[in-house]
Amino acid sequence: MNTKLKKVARTGYVAKGIVYGITGVLTFLAAFNMGGQKAGKLQVMDFLEKQPFGNVLLVLIAIGLLCYVVWRFIQSFQDPEHIGEDTKGKIKRVAFFISGLIYLGIAGYAVMQLLNTGSSSGGSGGPMSSILTGSAGVYIFAIIGISLAGTAIYQIRRALTGKYLKNFDYKSISEEKRRKTIKNTGYLGHIARGIIFGILSFFFIRAAIHSDTNDIKSTADAFSFLQDSSYGSWLMGIVAAGLVCYAIYVFMVARYRKFQG
Repeated sequence: MNTKLKKVARTGYVAKGIVYGITGVLTFLAAFNMGGQKAGKLQVMDFLEKQPFGNVLLVLIAIGLLCYVVWRFIQSFQDPEHIGEDTKGKIKRVAFFISGLIYLGIAGYAVMQLLNTGSSSGGSGGPMSSILTGSAGVYIFAIIGISLAGTAIYQIRRALTGKYLKNFDYKSISEEKRRKTIKNTGYLGHIARGIIFGILSFFFIRAAIHSDTNDIKSTADAFSFLQDSSYGSWLMGIVAAGLVCYAIYVFMVARYRKFQG
């Protein structure tokens, strides 16, 4: 794999880590009434816009996320690491493509904020609203819900089996501090992501069952769900801390990932 593509991938991972880190920190602070807010990826863009030199921050994060999008699309279409054409390989490459689309949307939202045309309301309207009404919306929500359930299971299984260590050539790492950081943050981070995806899956499947497809739920809504449960602030805080761990893990990926091919 050429050096330029590796740099693009590493830049993308840094941007992804920043988004998850801010999400986790803001939500952790909100959980214990220390400021902050329950945040998802779009709320992170709003937060960055309000900071000093906010437009510069949005430009940088948009460029970083676009690098991540390019990397995911190249993984999906060109298969630079030789994942393969078997069923498992095809599923992975489809997942890479979907991930690329999601982060393309987030990068697009950042650009819209720069152009002062973005909206942080998260409301529905326009063509998308009409698509999601009726039986079509029910099927779309059901597919999304099932996909999110599969993603949740995948994230937790990845944590429990230690597969997240594969791209590091983990056994060859001699520095103990680095080994512990990668292992512990990766484990906690993947569990936290699994919980969030699981809650979002519940939202979408429930909406499909009740034919209520007018409201698309986000990570912030998943945190609200946790907060409204027993020991809600603690649960929300723990999962938010898990996302901070995931951000640290992604930074380690950006720095130490071993690329195949």
